[in-house]
Amino acid sequence: MADLKEPLLPRKPASAVNLREISHNASASGRPPFHGMDVSGLKKRGQSIRSWICVDTAGNSGVIEVDKFTMMRRCDLPARDLRLLDPLFVYPSTILGREKAIVVNLEQIRCIITADEVLLLNSLDNYVLQYVVELQRRLRMAGVGDSWQSDDANMNRRRGSRNFDSMSPDYLPFEFKALEVALEAACTFLDSQAAELEIEAYPLLDELTSKISTLNLERVRRLKSRLVALTRRVQKVRDEIEQLMDDDGDMAEMYLTEKKRRMELSLYGEQSLVSYKSGDAHAFSAPVSPVSSPPESRKLEKSLSVSRSRHESMRSSESASESIEELEMLLEAYFVVIDSTLNKLTSLKEYIEDTEDFINIQLDNVRNQLIQFELLLTTATFVVAIFGVVAGVFGMNFSVPLFKDKGAFKWVLTITGVAGAIIFCSFLWFYKYKRLMPL
Repeated sequence: MADLKEPLLPRKPASAVNLREISHNASASGRPPFHGMDVSGLKKRGQSIRSWICVDTAGNSGVIEVDKFTMMRRCDLPARDLRLLDPLFVYPSTILGREKAIVVNLEQIRCIITADEVLLLNSLDNYVLQYVVELQRRLRMAGVGDSWQSDDANMNRRRGSRNFDSMSPDYLPFEFKALEVALEAACTFLDSQAAELEIEAYPLLDELTSKISTLNLERVRRLKSRLVALTRRVQKVRDEIEQLMDDDGDMAEMYLTEKKRRMELSLYGEQSLVSYKSGDAHAFSAPVSPVSSPPESRKLEKSLSVSRSRHESMRSSESASESIEELEMLLEAYFVVIDSTLNKLTSLKEYIEDTEDFINIQLDNVRNQLIQFELLLTTATFVVAIFGVVAGVFGMNFSVPLFKDKGAFKWVLTITGVAGAIIFCSFLWFYKYKRLMPL
């Protein structure tokens, strides 16, 4: 009877019954509820401290260790821009101009350029070390050149002459110098890879044209895949430089030193205005009637401030246009370099395509020769089959008076052979007439 008193509904599983208890015990004990996923480890990995190489405007370098959020606050960059510099991710070449920094991702060179420093991920890559050394060398040479220029300017000022070399390309802002070294490193790296590919490609293609084999075809296939990958990278760098050259707003955004100077001037102007107002309030404590007109000194001050603001706006617009021109000339120089590299790769690709066409022509020629030979064999087989037909006719079981003649066999062979030759020659004439075979 006890067996008949089972419940109609199935029992709840133990996991469903004790789910709340297990979660409560896990939270009370401090253990993670999901044993297969370490969420805290993922968070710590995203906030890990990394080593950065810092190069200042004087050419001095050092190593700092900061986390991601500290770097975001330091350079005023969003997280997606720092993700471009992460070596764990593969992103195409990019140059981004932000409010206080320039994010550069050009092949092995991944750095953040500000108005005061350049920050690179600390790496043992040879190209990164060469970039740091070359940037330090140029900054120190520029420092010496600036001191010479200041001395020459003082001498010219004393003599009453003007210095026309102050706008030479050797005295670019700090961010443009760092960007120039990065562009030079990327263009040099891509050009060297293109030169190595050319040195390897042309002898291999010449060998393939002389001897078509499976090994040579496999080597050319690998070479073509490398060429396509390198062309894609060079094309991306070229498109990025061209996109910057076509957009004046992006180029103006990258002029960090000018923006920093304007910000400092605006802050200094606000401080001087506040101090002037406080001093004016202490000096003039007498009440002024709201009906009376403003004094002449106030009108003069207002007109001078308006003219000063117009002059400053005109100077800022002129300096912005000049900075855009300087950056445009810099980008145009390296655009020519990367475009010549792309032209090399394009000519190499065309040479590979011409080699493939030549090989296809050779294979088609061999295939046509095989078809012609097969046609000749088929015609000869048809002629030989005539002898089989004659032999089959004379092999019938019936009596013919020709069998009793002793020279009949010779005559049959002669007539059959002549007839076969005439038929074969007729086929050859037909092939030549239809231009099916070069005879």
